[in-house]
Amino acid sequence: MLQEIITKEFWETILGKLLLWLINQGPSLILIIILLVVSLKLLRVLIRRIKKILIHQATKNENINTLEAEKRIITLMGILKGAGKLIIWLVFIMIFLKKLGVDIAPILAGAGILGLAVGFGAQELVRDFISGFFLLLENQIRAGDYGIINGTEGLVEKIELRTLTLRDTAGVVHVFQNGKINSLSNMTKEWSAMIFNIGVAYKEDVDQVMRIMQQTADYMMEDSTFKDKILEPLLIMGLDRFDDSAVVIKARLKTIPGEQWALGREYRKRLKKAFDENGIEIPFPHTTVYWGEKMNNLGIVLDKKE
Repeated sequence: MLQEIITKEFWETILGKLLLWLINQGPSLILIIILLVVSLKLLRVLIRRIKKILIHQATKNENINTLEAEKRIITLMGILKGAGKLIIWLVFIMIFLKKLGVDIAPILAGAGILGLAVGFGAQELVRDFISGFFLLLENQIRAGDYGIINGTEGLVEKIELRTLTLRDTAGVVHVFQNGKINSLSNMTKEWSAMIFNIGVAYKEDVDQVMRIMQQTADYMMEDSTFKDKILEPLLIMGLDRFDDSAVVIKARLKTIPGEQWALGREYRKRLKKAFDENGIEIPFPHTTVYWGEKMNNLGIVLDKKE
């Protein structure tokens, strides 16, 4: 009987305190919940609008691949949305616990220590994520680009927050941690170019050779197969150097991204035919032998034949 009375009083006390707490704290809790819902809604609207603006700006720029830009923007906005939701929920939980009368100071201290321990244990992972975020944000390289990563050359197949996947010309797949990418060269961003070092014999007229080189490139630009892939006429930089058996003329052909190798091979083929038609000698390593009392290049004296 006594235990029943104690139990009844106990529950009445608990119920009274609960009702008193709801009367005092209820309005503020309702307001906090409303603020949580509104904050999450505003975050979604804000992210959606930023995404639309960025995609619209990307579609207006003719030099940007719209599909790749949209994929990059969606990835970045997803990261920002997730980070924003996490911050809003953490703030809500801390405020709610404080309203319940829980001392959140030890929780914050414990979370700080736990975060520090996790940070030390997963610092490479965090570094990879941060590097991947800025890799996408700064548009340093995109899927489909051809680049050189840490000295390895190949086609970029996939870019994620933690890793970058590259496939070389032999078909080998290379996976790099974003945080360990020390050097990155993008060979197909906005435009590409093929550099030519054309060697001809010393006896040839350099001006004539450069005219033939220019004419060959001009004929290529008139070809319907290649004219849309060549951005500018061939730029002949002039006589670049003197080699052992040739003078070298340097030139550059500017192309759309990724087409420089195919156009370079086609130009060399056409230039070889043009040189043959005009009697231009393309030198090759050879040895000159002097007869009579002169010595050959090997240091052997050869008797002159009668």
